[in-house]
Amino acid sequence: MKNYLVVGIQQIGIGVHNLEDAWKWYSSTFGMDCPIFEEEAEAKLMLPYTGGKPRKRHAVLALNLQSGGGFEIWQYVGREPVSFKGEIKLGDLGILACKIKVKDVSSAFEHYKKREANLLGSVSEDPSGEKTFFMKDPYGNIFQIVKASDWLMNEKKITGGSYGAIIGVSDIDRSLAVYSDILGYDRIIYDRTGEFSDLSVISGGSIKCRRMLLGRSEPFTGPFSPIFGESVIELVSASDGPGRRIYDDRYWGDPGFIHLCYDIRGMDELRTYCESKGFPFTVDSMVSHDGKSFDMGEAAGHFSYFEDADGILIEFVETHKIPIMKKFGWYLDLTRRDPHKKLPGWMLKTLRFSRVKPGK
Repeated sequence: MKNYLVVGIQQIGIGVHNLEDAWKWYSSTFGMDCPIFEEEAEAKLMLPYTGGKPRKRHAVLALNLQSGGGFEIWQYVGREPVSFKGEIKLGDLGILACKIKVKDVSSAFEHYKKREANLLGSVSEDPSGEKTFFMKDPYGNIFQIVKASDWLMNEKKITGGSYGAIIGVSDIDRSLAVYSDILGYDRIIYDRTGEFSDLSVISGGSIKCRRMLLGRSEPFTGPFSPIFGESVIELVSASDGPGRRIYDDRYWGDPGFIHLCYDIRGMDELRTYCESKGFPFTVDSMVSHDGKSFDMGEAAGHFSYFEDADGILIEFVETHKIPIMKKFGWYLDLTRRDPHKKLPGWMLKTLRFSRVKPGK
């Protein structure tokens, strides 16, 4: 029995060469202008993924308050980040693209066309008949624009935040133990094999592959579910066998999509369940800190990581303290609240007072 709660995608981690430059771009392009924390410190617990040594880093977690998962923008300090050699292709193993939610796909395409964004092709349709298009940021990361209907605030931005990801795996059926069972994406929206016109615009996109889009039969619930909203996961496997692992011979935090992070409640119960399914935590701040909260600068809680069947990193965060109105010293203690109860909309909307222009 599952005694933990998955609240939603908190963020997708993006390793970059220059945090300030990247945050400005993500803020102006995808509305990621509400920082939850910004911190310069050593990543002391990620030793399995940082060459066995603590590494200094500068990171910011920023949200788009219209709803959706945020971005954790991550830069090494004192170490030159190592980029992927060549171009990431469909069929490679790892997070291939971040899905971004919009109200109207065609309007979003025209918006980015006017801004002279790096659009990959034009508006097309996915296997379910939904409109979509792809674009690339200045750092080589691919984003898929998709329609969504769940929103928190109306800030007149063209997009919300992250709505999920396209993940390259070697065996979709084996991967379901993580994405369907542990994470709860138990509804198959489509499961098709072939060559797909909507994917043809990305590198390697003309190959024959199997793709499965997963949603949830039950909506997310929990304190921050109104702001993180719903999400989907798309698994893709190449029919002729997998390509390269995106993070082979590189560290976590190097440029690209470094992890997918879920906000959860019940870290002890989740740890036990993951172990029972053969996916033990590889990093666990709760154990490392004797059950005490891990200080993340302006926020605090527990975090952990495990690897899916292909070594792709999934992070879990159980938030204990978060700034609601930093200017007035108001922090929310989540340890005293019912984990299933949503925070009221007015409280979540006060996060707008923390909005900043990156670099200021």
